[in-house]
Amino acid sequence: MVAAGTNPGLATSQLNDTANRVLIDYKDAIQDYKVTEMPVVAMFAERFTTDTGGDVDITFAKPSMGLEQIEEGATPAYQHTDLRNERVSVKEFGIAVGVTRRMLEDSRFSEMELALNEARKAVDRHVTKHFIYAVFGLTDATFGTTAVAAATAETALETFATYPHGGFYGASPSSGTRLYEYGGYSTSDLNDLGTHYFASTDSSSSEATSGGNLELGDVTKAIELMAAKGMTPDTILVSPTHYKTLLNLADFTAPFTVAAEDAGGSPKGGLDYVNSTSSSGIVGQLYGLNVVVNPYVPKTRAGIFDMKTKPVAYVERRGLTVEEANPGFGITGSYMSLRYGLKIIRPEAGCIIISD
Repeated sequence: MVAAGTNPGLATSQLNDTANRVLIDYKDAIQDYKVTEMPVVAMFAERFTTDTGGDVDITFAKPSMGLEQIEEGATPAYQHTDLRNERVSVKEFGIAVGVTRRMLEDSRFSEMELALNEARKAVDRHVTKHFIYAVFGLTDATFGTTAVAAATAETALETFATYPHGGFYGASPSSGTRLYEYGGYSTSDLNDLGTHYFASTDSSSSEATSGGNLELGDVTKAIELMAAKGMTPDTILVSPTHYKTLLNLADFTAPFTVAAEDAGGSPKGGLDYVNSTSSSGIVGQLYGLNVVVNPYVPKTRAGIFDMKTKPVAYVERRGLTVEEANPGFGITGSYMSLRYGLKIIRPEAGCIIISD
């Protein structure tokens, strides 16, 4: 039973206070989400910004000059820079978030903050998956990525209309315009080494469906392919299924065995290894390469990269923005969106091992 005069009506200030508090909380929450720092971007990409949308061209200088011996009084021949262009398609991606006023009024939590938290996580998942699908050559209609196989030709990967996300060197790499001689390797030598998307030496039917196997010969082949072009591989990106296979190797689990404190070890023992893994994603090393596990990596593919030379260009037209929206009566909403494009621009900086 509500006492007379205590039932809040439309004209009371109590409801107005609630409405004002909801509005203030909402605006504060919006300010907290204007951030675009994402680990996958820092790991894979060199960042660019652009003042225009649509398709953006990035120009690179190819190794094209060399010194020559000059005789007294002679003039050396003039040399010029060979250039290579990469076109990146910038698109807009976004999400609309809506929370009813009743949810805001009745919940013990800040429903709008919870909704924006989940939307921000959705942005992280989207960008991470976009990078993985572009780098590993997987098809997806939302991202516009195209499937890449071991037989995909270099000339096809260079065609922007069919492969807007580019790729590493394809089959017959000298047939395109991106390959150039390096060190003691001529373009013919590099062409003979083959594509950077190559089939695993484990050709069993079980591997093609179940995946998870990682042949050491495939790892050394990738190291050779990249080192011949001046790269120094430092990272292997694998799926959780590959990680399970590696954990079954006695040598790979050696990091779990920690020396005593008086021998230079940690007083926390194996806990330090767990803490390091959870913060960095690095689960061990193989041939000196950091092994990183990610659930978006397919279990039938593994990637080896030189992360010091970022293989991907991330072109940002507009960073992550959050705007207030008015979806309809009794609903408080917001729009969260960003405009960006990404593409593999350094075809020598990665190799994909394919089992499917």
